[in-house]
Amino acid sequence: MDISICSFSFHRLLAAGKQDMFKYITDCKELGVTLLDPWNAHLAPLQDSEAVLKVGTDPENASLAPLHEDYLGRVKHAADEAGLPFGCIAVDGAHIYEPTSQARQANRTLAYEWLEVAERLGARQLRIDAGGPEEMPDDVFQIIVEGYKDLIARGQNKSIEIVIENHWGPSKFPDNVVKLMEAVDGLGLLLDTNNWATGTREQGWEMCAKYATATHIKTFSFDDQGYEPSVDIPKAMHILIDAGYEGCWGIESCPKDGDEYEGAKKTIALIKKVLNA
Repeated sequence: MDISICSFSFHRLLAAGKQDMFKYITDCKELGVTLLDPWNAHLAPLQDSEAVLKVGTDPENASLAPLHEDYLGRVKHAADEAGLPFGCIAVDGAHIYEPTSQARQANRTLAYEWLEVAERLGARQLRIDAGGPEEMPDDVFQIIVEGYKDLIARGQNKSIEIVIENHWGPSKFPDNVVKLMEAVDGLGLLLDTNNWATGTREQGWEMCAKYATATHIKTFSFDDQGYEPSVDIPKAMHILIDAGYEGCWGIESCPKDGDEYEGAKKTIALIKKVLNA
């Protein structure tokens, strides 16, 4: 059983200057996870807390380029020393759809750069958002499909799976996710337990679990028994298991009390409780 923590779970620590990529690696080792799932802001040259928080709250307008080769070499060495391989790199700011061809090309160039980073680090997956309006009209759909096909072909040459996440824009809607998954061979799904349009969360689990190749088990708070009172995490996990999910149990904890380390620790405990029940 693999468990990972998407480093967005520590975005407030990153913004406060209390964590960087190297501290993220040692924190993951201390917490006992088996894979690293960095958010690309941990691997980009962000200089201040405002920039970090902006990326976290507005991925549509993020623009993050990776740091240079020497830095990536040090990151890979630190991960190897910790015995932690890279799972999924979650990329903001390189989504497929933008209204203009110029903007789409700029994003595609960033996506190519992050593919190179994923290859350098030995990552298994790269999450690239679809982007675009929630309605996903036919012309937008076709652009998104062609964009994913391009990235998947490049990723396959590097043994990297390209995954979409139910995150923002059209991907918040289960029907749109299914439509894209059925249209694009080789596209994986990073299923977030919470990022669905209002009223469609459990529908999203039921409709999309069979496509999942990665997860974000999302938590916000915990009751006295260690369960998340606002999301039925055991139900979501059992739907995934019943659908044949055998991938890593990735965590994206967003603790309301701000204690990111404790939030990650409690989410790990909850996942283990469900799996061992």
